Amino acid sequence: MLKLDKDVFVITKSSFEQLYLQHWERLYVFCYKTIEDEETAKEVVQDVFKSLWERRTTLQLHEVERYLIRSVKLRTYEHIRNKVIRTQHHEVLLQRSATHYTDDYIGTQELLSRIKQLVNTLPKQCKHVFQLSRDQGLTNREIASQLYISERAVEYHISRALRTLKTHLSDYIG
Repeated sequence: MLKLDKDVFVITKSSFEQLYLQHWERLYVFCYKTIEDEETAKEVVQDVFKSLWERRTTLQLHEVERYLIRSVKLRTYEHIRNKVIRTQHHEVLLQRSATHYTDDYIGTQELLSRIKQLVNTLPKQCKHVFQLSRDQGLTNREIASQLYISERAVEYHISRALRTLKTHLSDYIG
C-alpha cells in the first residue's frame, strides 16, 4: 500500500489484492459467526471489498484494517436487521392472508348455501335441467337427449334458473 500525505492510503490493484488476501478470512469468520450462514457471510464480505474497490479514489483511509472490520460489522448488523424486518413483514402478510382466506371461505360457503337454497325453489324440471348442466357438466344436447326434451327447452330452463339466481343473489354479486 502506498502512503501519501499524513498516512492516507492509496489503494491500487496490487494493494487491494494484498488487503483482500490478508483480511478476507478474518472478516468472513466474524460475519459467519454472527449470521451463521456461509453464503450470506461470503456475500457481505464480498460487498465490503467491492465497495472499497469502487470507492478507492474518493476514500481517504488512515487505517484500512479498521475500516474493513467496521464495514463488515455494519453490513452484518444491517443484514440481521433487514432479515428481522422481512420476517416481521412476512408474518403480518401470512396473518392477513389467513384472515382473508377464512373470510373468503366463509363468504363462499354462505354463497354456495344460498345458491343451493335458490336452486331448490326452482320448478322441478327447471331445477333438474340446471343441476344436470352445472353439477354434472352435461351439454345442452346431452340433457335434451336424456330428458326427451328439445335443446331449446333446455336453454329456456337454464336461462330461467340463471335469471332467478341473479335476481336473488344481487347482494352477493355486488
